[in-house]
Amino acid sequence: MTNTREQQLEKLRNRIDSARDDLVELTRALIAFPTINPPGVGYREICDFLATRLSARGFAIDLVRAEGALGDSDQYPRWNIIARHEGRQKGECVHFNSHTDIVDTGDGWTVDPFAGEVKDGRVYGRGACDMKGGLAASIIAAEAFIDVFPDYSGAVEISGTCDEESGGFGGVAYLAEKGWFDPQRVQHVIIPEPLNKDRICLGHRGVLWTEVETYGHIAHGSMPFLGDCAVRHMGAVVAAMEENLFPALAKKRTSMPVVPDGAKQSTMNINSIHGGLPEPQEGYTGLPTPLVPDRCKMVLDRRFLMEESIDDVRDEIKAVLDSVAGERATFRYEMRDLFSVLPTMTERDAPVVGAVADAIRQEIGCEADFVVSPGTYDQKHIDRIGKLKNCIAYGPGILDLAHQPDEYVGIDDMIDSARVMANSLAALLTHG
Repeated sequence: MTNTREQQLEKLRNRIDSARDDLVELTRALIAFPTINPPGVGYREICDFLATRLSARGFAIDLVRAEGALGDSDQYPRWNIIARHEGRQKGECVHFNSHTDIVDTGDGWTVDPFAGEVKDGRVYGRGACDMKGGLAASIIAAEAFIDVFPDYSGAVEISGTCDEESGGFGGVAYLAEKGWFDPQRVQHVIIPEPLNKDRICLGHRGVLWTEVETYGHIAHGSMPFLGDCAVRHMGAVVAAMEENLFPALAKKRTSMPVVPDGAKQSTMNINSIHGGLPEPQEGYTGLPTPLVPDRCKMVLDRRFLMEESIDDVRDEIKAVLDSVAGERATFRYEMRDLFSVLPTMTERDAPVVGAVADAIRQEIGCEADFVVSPGTYDQKHIDRIGKLKNCIAYGPGILDLAHQPDEYVGIDDMIDSARVMANSLAALLTHG
């Protein structure tokens, strides 16, 4: 590397360091938008804010509503922003994709979830970690890179997309279907999810969400022998899973570098069980009516490994149901897939992986830790729909803080991550 190149990279670091206050205020401003999903509010407002910021820095802006996508409605429109800055010469495009939606705040907060309070070197608030801090860091990195390397080749894109917390169908999935992630227009994607500043996330496990419904016969609760309780049938299903399926899943292990360690095995979560009468409406003070429930529904969240096929995953659940049917004469059920995504893992020799790994070494002074996420994120749509394999997740924040009360992101971590992102841009879009 020439002295000039070293000087440029040092100038890039200094530019990011000098933007520390701007980074903090940008993060606080993003946290102030209560973009809670569901139902999905404030999407257009946060897109307009980003458009104002990025257009002032020379980015061309596209605001895209995911009309007709899952979740989109006139009351809760699904808005996304794609901002693109063209270099002075033709070349490849590096795209930073961040989701703008957040989960509800829940209880247990000691600070205002939307105030962006700054204390002890941290910015607190819902979405600070997951992932408005990462979005802010990518903006600061891109702006600094453009200032220091004005003659760069290619393009830099920054997107703010919706609905990642509920599957991403009104966000990245919709954009991928419309060609925004076509490998002909975008070659490298970095998703600033909170996976620690020294980690590169190569992909994620697979997921199958399936709904199981058991059937019975309604009757008066004082004479249950005249009915057939669907909840008891579901109880038998859960018991069979506890006895056979859960222990079998715990024995399956993967070669994928999944974190945390417990996610290196196959897992299944019983997401919900609903049977009998619905919960009474708010304000109702009476008692429930005495009925034998004739239906019961259970939603299963099954996470699987690259070593498993989705057909085998589905057949394992069905085998439990069929075994219960063989033991209970009146047992009837239906099984319906709700959502599925295959596991994905970008190769370690992919260009974006190498660029970010080198940048971590140069900017943080350690070797990158390569990991795989236990849950899915928007890489699934970029890979599956966009057919773009050169994609990773890298960003500031501690994953365990996501969705927790008093969520925060460290300011130093954002600075370091912004340095890594900017260095990666220099590696991918400049020569010398």
